[in-house]
Amino acid sequence: MKYVIFLADGMADTPNAALHNKTPLETAVHPNLDRLAREGYFGLAKTVPDGMPAGSDTANLSVFGYDPTVCYSGRSPLEAVSMGITLADTDVTYRCNLVTLSDAANIEDAVMMDYSAGEIDSDSARELIEWAQQELAHLGVRLYPGVSYRNCLLVPNGDRGGEQTPPHDLSLKPVRGKLPAGANSELLRRISEWSYRELKNHPINRWRAKYNKPVANCMWFWGEGTKPDMQTYRDKFGIERGAVISAVDLIQGIGKCAGLDVIKVEGATGNYTTDFAAKGKAAIDAFKNGAEFVYIHVEAPDECGHHGQVKEKVWSIEQIDEKVIAPVLEYLDSAGEPYAALAMPDHPTPLDIRTHSPEPVPFALYFSDGRLGASGAECYTEAAAAATGVFEAKAHRLMQIMCSKS
Repeated sequence: MKYVIFLADGMADTPNAALHNKTPLETAVHPNLDRLAREGYFGLAKTVPDGMPAGSDTANLSVFGYDPTVCYSGRSPLEAVSMGITLADTDVTYRCNLVTLSDAANIEDAVMMDYSAGEIDSDSARELIEWAQQELAHLGVRLYPGVSYRNCLLVPNGDRGGEQTPPHDLSLKPVRGKLPAGANSELLRRISEWSYRELKNHPINRWRAKYNKPVANCMWFWGEGTKPDMQTYRDKFGIERGAVISAVDLIQGIGKCAGLDVIKVEGATGNYTTDFAAKGKAAIDAFKNGAEFVYIHVEAPDECGHHGQVKEKVWSIEQIDEKVIAPVLEYLDSAGEPYAALAMPDHPTPLDIRTHSPEPVPFALYFSDGRLGASGAECYTEAAAAATGVFEAKAHRLMQIMCSKS
């Protein structure tokens, strides 16, 4: 039996005026998603447990088959695992976004202009983070460069229980009252304030300003966490060989914790410029090389939602359907072995609000042997999923259903 999950990050949405009050899913052409909905078990699933943040961390853990209420220890440590950082039990980690704040005399008076500093390239981000580490080494903290604007801060023997705000929740909004509070907040604020004063003068940012690119003029900390403790897929689901395909540290980190191989794909960017076809090909190659399970994560719809890119979000959904889902299903259909395929987003990222929301998302779980029957739905959309009346209150159960022997 082969298993595949097609995870279109942030794909679900709400009716949008620019799309004549349709959602991107209702606007896009996606015959392969429609097939999975029509011929599979189709409905809505709750990926974000009540009282937990509507983040890609909690939501993807659910889709991977883990109950976030049991195993969630924060977002940043999952990313730290992906980056090869060895964590002690007493370490506390934070996501360190390189962001663009508006000019102001004090950081509290600034506005979050861009939570990704124009999706700064990884080489530039690395130079900024490594320079900052040299300047801040006396504080006893460690900064690690990641992919693009996504970096990591480690605080040895830190306290736990602070409050932070994800920067994508503040797009084009004032940051007053949203800087870290509680545990370690004095340290985090000190570093953020230092970065807001000093980063703008670094040669990287002088060059960016000269060419009208968003300057990475502040380090914004969020996603506090500690060392994760998760069962592997071998122990949890009996899957001996599996792989994860993603351009995002978070998903790669979950995969590593689950004991899955992480497949790096050349041309995978984490936004709508990604090489969709290369991800589909990488999944097929993984199956050919003996993988039983592949988790294909595509970040593009989520990033489009955060940036309010309406046409690009519709286009990204179509690319996922055509260049990822279609070839993988074609390969699995031709391989002659039974398989199961699950297609869903992790959470909505509505274009109107430019951030995540915790509402249930559509899912389609298809078995090639037809064991769950067919919904008969005409299309894969939010409304069509709701109309089936099928509701999975705990999305992590979908993986359990997927891997059930009966």
